[in-house]
Amino acid sequence: MARMVLKLASLAAATSGIYLYGNKFLDPNDFGVVRVGRAIATTAVITYDYLTSLRSVPYGSEEYDFLKSQVHLRSAERLRELCCANRGTFIKVGQHLGALDYLLPEEYTRTLKVLHSQAPQSTRQEIEQVIREDLGKEPTFLLVTTSSSTPWGCQRRNYIQGGRQTSFFHCTPDWQPFPLQCLSPCSGSSNARPIKELFLSFEDTPLGAASLAQVHKAVLQDGRTVAVKIQHPKVQAQSSKDILLMEVLLLVVKQIFPDFEFMWLVEEAKKNLPLELDFLNEGRNAEKVAHMLKNFDFLKVPRIYWELSTRRVLLMEFMEGGQVNDRAYMERNGINVNEISRNLGRLYSEMIFVNGFVHCDPHPGNVLVKKCPASGKAHIILLDHGLYQVLSESFRMDYCRLWQALIKADMKRVQKYSRRLGAGDLYPLFACMLTARSWESVNRGIDRLPVSASEDVEIRSNAAAYLPQITRLLNNVPRQMLLLLKTNDLLRGIESALHTRASASSFLNMSRCCIRAVSTYQRSKSHSLYRRAQISLTEALSLWQINLYELFLWLKGSQLGNWVIALLSWMHHSTY
Repeated sequence: MARMVLKLASLAAATSGIYLYGNKFLDPNDFGVVRVGRAIATTAVITYDYLTSLRSVPYGSEEYDFLKSQVHLRSAERLRELCCANRGTFIKVGQHLGALDYLLPEEYTRTLKVLHSQAPQSTRQEIEQVIREDLGKEPTFLLVTTSSSTPWGCQRRNYIQGGRQTSFFHCTPDWQPFPLQCLSPCSGSSNARPIKELFLSFEDTPLGAASLAQVHKAVLQDGRTVAVKIQHPKVQAQSSKDILLMEVLLLVVKQIFPDFEFMWLVEEAKKNLPLELDFLNEGRNAEKVAHMLKNFDFLKVPRIYWELSTRRVLLMEFMEGGQVNDRAYMERNGINVNEISRNLGRLYSEMIFVNGFVHCDPHPGNVLVKKCPASGKAHIILLDHGLYQVLSESFRMDYCRLWQALIKADMKRVQKYSRRLGAGDLYPLFACMLTARSWESVNRGIDRLPVSASEDVEIRSNAAAYLPQITRLLNNVPRQMLLLLKTNDLLRGIESALHTRASASSFLNMSRCCIRAVSTYQRSKSHSLYRRAQISLTEALSLWQINLYELFLWLKGSQLGNWVIALLSWMHHSTY
């Protein structure tokens, strides 16, 4: 009897295996046991490698450093393979680690960077399924009422979808409502309309694929060219389980390696992933930042088409250009590289120091540049607005004052504000992490000399040497700091690719924004008219000094400046 049961069980297992193998619609990655087993096995192998490979080698010796580098590389490759296999949330977290250039060992960041170009693609059937579920079974948003009394000078617009009223802020002045019509039979019908009924054309090959979604170019029935961002269909269901799995595995690893402090990574994923998976939130962020930075005429943010957007599908204006780190593209198209770098710095200084609302994923695929044929001006196109960090006022003021101290090489204030931001006795390391400069350069003044090749190598080496202290710092600083550190490293990567890193203009722009932010804060806290006037006068004088210094630097580097210096030199010699 037992033998018969064993035969039947074997036959059932073999039949199931053949069915799963031959069924195109079933993916082994959909089964939790496969994903969990793969993650546990990878974590166990990495842990065992660190425990055994370095056990019998004297700590601090050249052999130890060499073997440690090899273990880092093997572990990073295993982690990359795990991310590629489990996809979704795993790739998202891997991309985050790959962006921490000056905070993690180079073996990890270099290996994990490729995840930006190795994100999975959903099939045509899968994206059709998402579009049908989100746009085909219910009416789209229909405009009901409008109101102008909203924050940021935006207009509140109320919509009805599926019998429920929803409100959104629309900040673009030229927004025009789509014709009020149902894109499918009205509520209660189960019929779903395919892509061809929504779009005149729809390109099968995505413009780009990321960990959570992919973007396709399409043309609406009225002729508008749009970019359609579609969420991978399985990400929502898997994300919470994946984060829980990561949390458990990191806790286990911490028991083995007490210095291993990476729980901040899971905490950030828990907080940010639900927001990134809500494309309506992304649309609101896009409109808010477009209005917030409307004075920057070089900035372009795609317009959102709310009437065809849901939590998993986002339709926006189609914009194209070269990636912001593509120096060759800029040179071919007559785009001034220094101007782009300077404007990108202005953009982020304004977001961080003045507004406290920061786009935290400026990797090159999300920041494009294009020269306007009509005006000849170069535009920066900011994409992917799912991940933003909102800075509290107290944090933003401490961060402003810390950067002011760093630029002035005021070590007492660097220590004071680093401690206030949670660095404690590790404030020298914290200052080096923020600036990606050596402690010697921080003491001398980070605006005095550009980063040398030897200093860059030193900083990257220190990321491996001080990894336990760095992870402890990341665990202690306010959560708001974590995405700023990632953003800083991504921006530095762009500057390095453009060969504009640590230019004087970037520090001058930061100084301007810090002065404006601190002055605005001080005026808001002052009840004395005289004191407010005094603050405004001090602000104007400080900004004037910066403008004067910037003029001096421009003259020094220009042909006119050389002539003036030569003339002054001749006049000086002629008097003797």
